Amino acid sequence: MLQPPKKTLDDIDVSGKKVLVRVDFNVPLDIERNVADDTRIRGAIPTISYLLDHGARPILMSHLGRPKGQVVESLRMGPVGKRLAELIDYPVVSLKECVGPRVKAAIDANPKAIILLENLRFYPGERENLPDFSRQLADLADVYVDDAFGTSHRAHASTVGVTRYLPSVMGLLMEKELETLGALMEDPERPFTVVLGGNKISDKLGVIDSFLEIADCILTGGGMCFTVIKSMGLEIGQSVIEEDQVPQIAGTMKKARKKGVKVMVPIDFVVADRFDKNANHKVVPTEAIPGGWMGLDIGPATVEKYCIMLNEARTIFWNGPMGVFEWPAFANGTKSIAECIANASAKTVVGGGDSDAALRQFGLEEKMDFVSTGGGAAMRLLEGKKLPAVEALNDK
Repeated sequence: MLQPPKKTLDDIDVSGKKVLVRVDFNVPLDIERNVADDTRIRGAIPTISYLLDHGARPILMSHLGRPKGQVVESLRMGPVGKRLAELIDYPVVSLKECVGPRVKAAIDANPKAIILLENLRFYPGERENLPDFSRQLADLADVYVDDAFGTSHRAHASTVGVTRYLPSVMGLLMEKELETLGALMEDPERPFTVVLGGNKISDKLGVIDSFLEIADCILTGGGMCFTVIKSMGLEIGQSVIEEDQVPQIAGTMKKARKKGVKVMVPIDFVVADRFDKNANHKVVPTEAIPGGWMGLDIGPATVEKYCIMLNEARTIFWNGPMGVFEWPAFANGTKSIAECIANASAKTVVGGGDSDAALRQFGLEEKMDFVSTGGGAAMRLLEGKKLPAVEALNDK
């Protein structure tokens, strides 16, 4: 999937070198500012351990939240560094800055520790990919490693800018992401069933178009499916819809029929009389959604039908929940489909984002073969688009 192939850790000697590593430590913090979910931190540990085992000095950098170029005390990286030290059992020094003489001095003063720079997005130069900020980051190290697949679709200073000044390769997590998702689109074992949910069909049209070239069946759910249903001439009550996408969806469905790909919509829904976790709700057939009501989850008949198809699959890709899974009354569809995927005798790949959050909520993450760490990046890659951060790395 990479054209041309990019260099990896195996292609460079890191012994004795300072290695600047872009990781994705954009993790949720609880009210006491402790890490609430360390999945992304764990994902970076193989690369960090590799560097330590090969005599390198890792200097980690990441963003956290959306501080918009200003210092936000609640978004400092300290709690993340604390959790990393617990997980890897190695000293971690969290700095209060990203660049400058104090940062260089701290790196030199701690040769036996992992260095974690402050939140990159405290600096306007990060998102604007300013050469001066990129150069200052690069001046901290001898080599650059990108292990942040979740930010690989962003052309920022820490993902693209630094590659102009340092030898640049991908880390182990980045390599695994690209290999797994690439194989999915190149040679999946069949039947290949795709499950797509989430709220916006406009976010999925490009990837649907790609899947029409390789998948055998696409199962839809979540808010996005109502635009598909509307394009079929059915009423959807007050369910969410992107009216401007209806004509395009009609064209997509026509293409699917021509390609022989089944695009399935739910046959029933759990509908509510308002968007509220305590709303009145009931199960109705798709063709009988009452005016004034909205679909907030797929219904039990749909779950049964979809699970039959998932049980027959040999490869499954899932991105996007089937309903408002955060609310118990509307969580059954997402939970049931996740369980069907987890129990299927197929290779299972999950596209990150809200799907990953749902898996964690239901305790099913460990039952999947692969869960991507980057929802947006994964979907962009599967759509056939280039990832700026990957393109910027050194060619083999």
